[in-house]
Amino acid sequence: MELKNAVTIVTGSATGIGAACAIELARLGSRVVVNYTRSEQEARATVRQCEEFGVEALLIQADVAENDDCVRMANAALDKWGRIDGLVNNAGITKFAQRHRDLAALNADDFQRIYAVNVVGAFQMIRACAPAMQQQGKGAVVNVSSIAGVAGNGSSVAYAASKGALNTMTISLARALAPEIRVNAVCPGFVETRWLQQGFGDEIYAKAKDNYERTAPLKKTITPSDIASAVIWLLQGADFVTGEFILVDSGSHLNMMPLKAR
Repeated sequence: MELKNAVTIVTGSATGIGAACAIELARLGSRVVVNYTRSEQEARATVRQCEEFGVEALLIQADVAENDDCVRMANAALDKWGRIDGLVNNAGITKFAQRHRDLAALNADDFQRIYAVNVVGAFQMIRACAPAMQQQGKGAVVNVSSIAGVAGNGSSVAYAASKGALNTMTISLARALAPEIRVNAVCPGFVETRWLQQGFGDEIYAKAKDNYERTAPLKKTITPSDIASAVIWLLQGADFVTGEFILVDSGSHLNMMPLKAR
């Protein structure tokens, strides 16, 4: 997929990973749909940064958990530019629970809302964009998942389960939508974002960051720009890659693998 003059939708792109993806896409010449649910001021700032590269950016308020909003977002891109080349499903939510063993920290409503955004929302966005991509004969989707979906860790059990479901859906839809549409996922580890810091609180965030930098094989946490680089590669540089999820976690998953018997 050639990004220059392409049209790419990035959900949840007001701040953090989504904003980094939108800005990098614009730098490479793609027209961008910037999406937000509540953070309008930050989303407008992201649009301005995209436009600084001389490309058009469209601001859309939409909740991906609502199918009508997903269809409206896809139609807005088609009405303005007549095509959709890429989709980055970055919108996501969680409920932070300090200990996974604390099962009382979550209820059914928590699970349903997290799945509605993280899994159903991604599916609805793909469904809304797929016809245009299929008509063009090509398109690419990148789902922003999490190492939590592979290792069963992270902010809560519900979040980990939703990202595991997103990973499985990535494989399923990669098979279903080939050959016209490639579907892949990126699974970040500890990413330095406001979202994570606010969710954990300053003290726990600082301890978790320090522990990650001490224990991860590459001794580094990850930035939103690092994830954006992986997303860009899957959109533009991985023409023969589909149904994969790439772990971008400084190798932290290696610490979770069992040692081979000697």
